[in-house]
Amino acid sequence: MRRWLSGLTLNQKLAVAAFVLGLVAIGARPAPHDGVMLSSRKLAALAAQGIDRVRPSDLADWIITGRGGFRLIDLQAPAGYATYHIPGAENVPVSGLGDYPLLRSERIVLYAKDDMRGAEAWFLLKARGYRDVSALEGGLNGWMGAVLFPGLVEHPTPDEQRMNDRLRAVSAFFGGTPHVGGEAVVAAAAAELPKVTVPTLAAPAGPAKRKKKEGC
Repeated sequence: MRRWLSGLTLNQKLAVAAFVLGLVAIGARPAPHDGVMLSSRKLAALAAQGIDRVRPSDLADWIITGRGGFRLIDLQAPAGYATYHIPGAENVPVSGLGDYPLLRSERIVLYAKDDMRGAEAWFLLKARGYRDVSALEGGLNGWMGAVLFPGLVEHPTPDEQRMNDRLRAVSAFFGGTPHVGGEAVVAAAAAELPKVTVPTLAAPAGPAKRKKKEGC
């Protein structure tokens, strides 16, 4: 065990530790039928391949364009989920992942407040045979900084202005507010979380109904 651990990077060691702690936390018992394998070789292979990630900007584009074909899983406790969650997300704390009805064939995107909890859930599902699992890069904190409260360039070039305009549009779509400033400004803005509603385009008006003629 020590031999293969010594060959991992710090981030990989943290990810493996998070996975093992996650299994202990939910009381998982390895069994061949549910795909859980706790051998050192399996853990080393999972850590070496790295965690599949989805950028917050890409996830925002998927939601805005109505792209389907994936399940978005929020790993927060119910109170955190009620305070704020990404639109369309299902609330499944890590302790409930083992019993939640997820198909091993479907695409799953996980997020928690930060990367560590997402890594824990990613390892759990991958070890159980879920093939297409990703974690949101930066977790919910990354989403807030990149989508809800993005930082804008103060004196932009034409190209930077186009990027600013896009960030403003995406932020407005999700009820956020872009800011000119650094991490401190973003952190302060995070206290003003929007309600979880996503604007929808108005349906095109159908042909006007003809008025019935009165009399003959």
